[in-house]
Amino acid sequence: MNVLSKNALLFILFLGSAACSAQPIVPFPYTVEKEVLADTAAVVSAHPLATQTGLDILRRGGTAVDAAVAVQFALAVVYPQAGNIGGGGFLLYRDKAGKAAALDFREKAPAAATETMFQDSSGKVLPNKSRFGIFACGVPGTVDGMWEAHRKYGRLPWGQLLQPAIDLAERGYQITEQEAKQLNEEKIAFIKNCKITPSFVKMQAWEPGDWLIQKDLAQTLRRIAGEGREGFYGGGTAILILLEMSKQHGLITEADLQNYHSVWRKPLEFDWRGVHILSMPPPSSGGLLLQQMLGMLGTQDLKSMGFHSAAAIHLMAEVERRAFADRAEHMGDPDFWKVPAKGLADPAYLSSRMADFDPQKATRSKTLKAGQPKESDETTHFSIVDAEGNAVSVTTTLNDAYGSRVVVSGGGFILNNEMDDFSAKPGAPNLYGAIGGKANAVAGNKRPLSSMTPTIVTRDGKLSLVVGTPGGTTIPTSVFQVLLNVYAFDLPLREAVHNKRFHHQWLPDAIQIEENAFSEELIPALEAMGHTVTPRSPIGRVEAIFREPGSGKLRAVADYRGDDAAGGY
Repeated sequence: MNVLSKNALLFILFLGSAACSAQPIVPFPYTVEKEVLADTAAVVSAHPLATQTGLDILRRGGTAVDAAVAVQFALAVVYPQAGNIGGGGFLLYRDKAGKAAALDFREKAPAAATETMFQDSSGKVLPNKSRFGIFACGVPGTVDGMWEAHRKYGRLPWGQLLQPAIDLAERGYQITEQEAKQLNEEKIAFIKNCKITPSFVKMQAWEPGDWLIQKDLAQTLRRIAGEGREGFYGGGTAILILLEMSKQHGLITEADLQNYHSVWRKPLEFDWRGVHILSMPPPSSGGLLLQQMLGMLGTQDLKSMGFHSAAAIHLMAEVERRAFADRAEHMGDPDFWKVPAKGLADPAYLSSRMADFDPQKATRSKTLKAGQPKESDETTHFSIVDAEGNAVSVTTTLNDAYGSRVVVSGGGFILNNEMDDFSAKPGAPNLYGAIGGKANAVAGNKRPLSSMTPTIVTRDGKLSLVVGTPGGTTIPTSVFQVLLNVYAFDLPLREAVHNKRFHHQWLPDAIQIEENAFSEELIPALEAMGHTVTPRSPIGRVEAIFREPGSGKLRAVADYRGDDAAGGY
């Protein structure tokens, strides 16, 4: 820990004198468009300021990846509950010629992490240890991921892409009603887990229209803008991270930071009913779950059953149940665990998984185990299509809203709580109730299993849909339902995104539904089949761009469930 030296102290003193006194100038209230029809390019993200940032970059001649970098860093400022530089995620890219790539910038466990680190001496799981505080933090991957994506596919200068985020952090922006509510709810958690009072906490309650100014974060972003990857994993920012680890006895070391690298992986690709689907491979479970769920539908005609009919919901829930049972047993970081991806997606295997499906009766999850294939909630998403037809689908996360609630002193950014995405113990549920086993056990330098499902769909070789959502384990089922809404039920994109959603993940054994998702007649019909129907909070915030057949125009839709905004030109 040689960085914790006189130089570190001088650096911290420098931080206090370096911030400028620019006045806030960002306009408020924001114009939030939930649907646009664009001729040339489109951006959909979780915040109107981030969407506008992406559009500005595209208008300057930037690529979809340039815009993605700018949007990612802008979200780190204006959407702190999930936008981040202290977390990680996945990027799916398809260029105008049809070439695709998948970038894994998922967080990694510190090298010192152990399989039993979230258990007490008797082997009992300590759930809050993996959710809150310094031990919940994995090594962040976002900055390396954006640097790597830009290095390969960017066009505009790196520093130019970060300048909008720097300005937003330095000058401030006015928070919405939803943001004020969330910051007020998290006040105690921030105070408890931070050594100094962060910018997200103030004495009085936050109100809509209040300015959130983040000068420490602005300085961190300046270092990243000027030094690239090393502006985060080395130099002054690394000093601040390591100081935080030292003060709170955390596990992340200088070597962990320097050794972190995002990984280019082969996109998961498959055909389904006339369309070609690209999504993320492990360590995301999302792409495989999507392939399994769509495959298990077989030739069933959902449209003839009727949208949100008892028959359609029953079939979809049974498919989701079986896929999540397989997730618990077979999916993990492919660098540490042999994921039987080919076997899990084999048509014969998927057919066998549905052999005991009864169209009149629910399967009990406690009697349903994972199959044996043979080999031969707070996140954010944004979708972008540029003027040349290149597309990017990015899902990024701190895991829970505001992650570990640890804000790096002097750095102004929140560290993730992705360690909760590991299996603290085989059979123990995580924050989202997901069950895992040995495949997803904690290990040093390992990436935890994810549910993020950035997805791109083509039809007849041409771009058709760019889609994704936050939502923890509800992510794959939300993308699954939107795809069915568009391509099976033939719904317009706005309805496909805005319609109420439901979710089944094997355990707990229940169909979770949004408020008023099902009619009064539908719930008793499902219960008569043996399903348990449980109400829950809103599911996901889907961001989608659909290229209209015929006209070729881009229809961009932002989810009504948040401050999400669509933009285009």
